[in-house]
Amino acid sequence: MDLIIRRAVLPRSAAQQNGPVDIGIASGRIVDVAPHLAAAAREEIDANGALVTPPFVDAHFHMDATLSYGLPRVNASGTLLEGIALWGELKPHLTQEALVERALQYCDWAVARGLLAIRTHVDVCDERLLAVQALLEVKRRVAPYMDLQLVAFPQDGLLRSAGAFDNLKRAIEMGVDVVGGIPHFERTMADGAESVRLLCEFAAQKGLRVDMHCDESDDPLSRHIETLAAQTHRLGMQGRVTGSHLTSMHSMDNYYVSKLLPLMREAGVAAIANPLINITLQGRSDTYPKRRGMTRVPEMLAAGINVAFGHDCVMDPWYSLGSGDMLEVAHMGLHVAQMTGIDAMHACFDAVTVNAARILGLDSYGIAPGCDANLVVLDARDAVEAIRLRAARLAVVSRGKVVSRAPAARATLSLDGRPTEVDFKLHRG
Repeated sequence: MDLIIRRAVLPRSAAQQNGPVDIGIASGRIVDVAPHLAAAAREEIDANGALVTPPFVDAHFHMDATLSYGLPRVNASGTLLEGIALWGELKPHLTQEALVERALQYCDWAVARGLLAIRTHVDVCDERLLAVQALLEVKRRVAPYMDLQLVAFPQDGLLRSAGAFDNLKRAIEMGVDVVGGIPHFERTMADGAESVRLLCEFAAQKGLRVDMHCDESDDPLSRHIETLAAQTHRLGMQGRVTGSHLTSMHSMDNYYVSKLLPLMREAGVAAIANPLINITLQGRSDTYPKRRGMTRVPEMLAAGINVAFGHDCVMDPWYSLGSGDMLEVAHMGLHVAQMTGIDAMHACFDAVTVNAARILGLDSYGIAPGCDANLVVLDARDAVEAIRLRAARLAVVSRGKVVSRAPAARATLSLDGRPTEVDFKLHRG
């Protein structure tokens, strides 16, 4: 074998048995998972009881804007609409070289964080399709170690922005993977519903997936997710459609939601919440009490809807922070959704791993023979501890090769009668 990871503890979603296992890897694939592999390998990693997980997956990101914070100015109000306006100011000054360089730098951060699959929306409301060309180039360059999936995103509105639909179609022909949309940003509710119909019909014709920014609003009457689910059902696109953000659901009437969730489940529509950004951008016009703004994650999970968490933004016109850490995203999602039960906390880990992988359609994702050998060794003993500590990524394996290493988080103490080192884990006895 090329690589064996010894004494690995697997997350609940991957564990077939209790206790540590060895993971054998050859030719970029997992070939065996067993308690004690007798085989030898050119390289071995002793996980020593640490959590080994499939890689983190970011189901919702904007790589064309990432690391552009402060260009040409900072979002003073912190609102979604000013961020969109600011991006509009920046677009005429973008160059392909700068877009590629910023995106590649972010991909470096992502790899170091064990984030090896990203679905990124790319703005198509620019006749030059400069960002599309740039991210297609980035996708080509990172393909040896990262899965990058592009969404054709009409940022300024499919019907509101002249030429947007033609640009979107051109982007798909150039190699963009997924059809996007933003119905709540159209001029009217009717235009929003029409944009959903047009985009879903186009995607159905092309056999593509759909991922729409949907109801990213505090308005409880913004209900385009209902239209998206209905069109998905009508066109037989179950399992290929996702509604991202869905923040208006936070403010919706409970009775209406009791109708909406079964409709989404019936249509097989997945959902992506973006905890860091949803709670930052939403509720800006509230005084007190101030709404959290994030969609109803526990309720959707209970209804059988697949829910993932996305990072959405890192250092761009909408968000000044972030570093590509999906454990930070899971940590915030856990708190905002009040998912503090044991099963709920594990579900938050799934929201940045297996659930997100299912939305992207990553068929060879997981820890089992035949899966791609994409793995992360975390400085934690289980998923809950990983979220609590935002655990260091001791090793990141992509396509069977170790592509990143990091030291464990340790501190040295000089205290009489106390241990000389702490690792921030709970030790009993």
